[in-house]
Amino acid sequence: MERKRSGRRYYNKRKKTWTQQCKDYLRQFIAFLFSNIGIICLVVGYTIAGAFMFIFIESAPGNSQGIIDLVTANRTGTVARLWDLTCCSTYYEDDWRTEVQMHLRSFQSHVIEAVRNFSYEGASKEMERWTFSGSFLYSLSVITTIGYGNVTPRTLLGKLATILYAIVGMPLFLLYLSNIGDILAKSFKWIYAKCCLCRSCKKRRKRMLALQRKEQWKMDMRDLKLNTGVLTEGEESDDEGTTDGSSSLSFNDTQEVTVPISLCLTIMVGYISGGAVLFSKWEDWEFFDGSYFCFISLSTIGFGDFVPGSKITGTANGSGSIQVSFILCSMYLMLGMALIAMCFNLMQQDVVMKIRTCTDILRRITRCKN
Repeated sequence: MERKRSGRRYYNKRKKTWTQQCKDYLRQFIAFLFSNIGIICLVVGYTIAGAFMFIFIESAPGNSQGIIDLVTANRTGTVARLWDLTCCSTYYEDDWRTEVQMHLRSFQSHVIEAVRNFSYEGASKEMERWTFSGSFLYSLSVITTIGYGNVTPRTLLGKLATILYAIVGMPLFLLYLSNIGDILAKSFKWIYAKCCLCRSCKKRRKRMLALQRKEQWKMDMRDLKLNTGVLTEGEESDDEGTTDGSSSLSFNDTQEVTVPISLCLTIMVGYISGGAVLFSKWEDWEFFDGSYFCFISLSTIGFGDFVPGSKITGTANGSGSIQVSFILCSMYLMLGMALIAMCFNLMQQDVVMKIRTCTDILRRITRCKN
């Protein structure tokens, strides 16, 4: 009985309050958000939320209709002025041509301004640029800093929302690139070490790793000896013997293997070529135009001369449903930018390893000369 009572007392003491449980759940939720899977979900969710936000702001009733009515009124007024010049005024041919050209240029500049600033597409179209597909692609181009420029906010609130949305979204996407690129780099290095390196290469690599560890150990011991003067030659030789033996390559050892720059460039060229084939099929582009678009997008240059057109950002049968090609386009951009970050990470490691090898060789040459 005493044991049961003491166990109940201990349980009552250990039982957490509701606020403590909420804090624990909140702490676990934040830890999940900043995990690898959580960051992916956070980026996708943030982009979807931005799409709905821009739809609500920019697709307000009356915004597009006002621009359409204004262009229509200007066209009607231009036609009326041209009729007055033709039937009711006496002009010579040169004067008549000058007046007509002036009115036509005025109407032309007005239409160009409506197309550039308000995405005007014609009186028979409803200016449906801010569908879910177009808004999602706009949100993705903002946080990835691509910035195509084919869809831009028209209202003051939309411009302010874009600024605030980018301030939060760009660091979030950089965090996504850093984490996912590092994971892809480690995974690819492990696959490369297991599948692409032959046994002789592994043996040579193990000898190189053993030599590098031995040289590093010697440098550390030399520093300790200069600072303290405690270590002896016998201790140094014993420790050297322990560093020569190296077991088979584990996962941590495979992370020290460097991937050649040529293989990284091949991966990037292959990914761009694959995307060029897909976009050539979806958008009826030439293969070179698709390659150009993929390179401009993945490098975040984003000129905007080639963007996913009506087949991705437009509506499907007038219903505004999400298309499979649009989803694949977004996945291609997000995965591709992480893949480019992985390749740059691997190339940087390869360059650093080659520089270290060259410095070690130069150091040995100078020791031999001395």
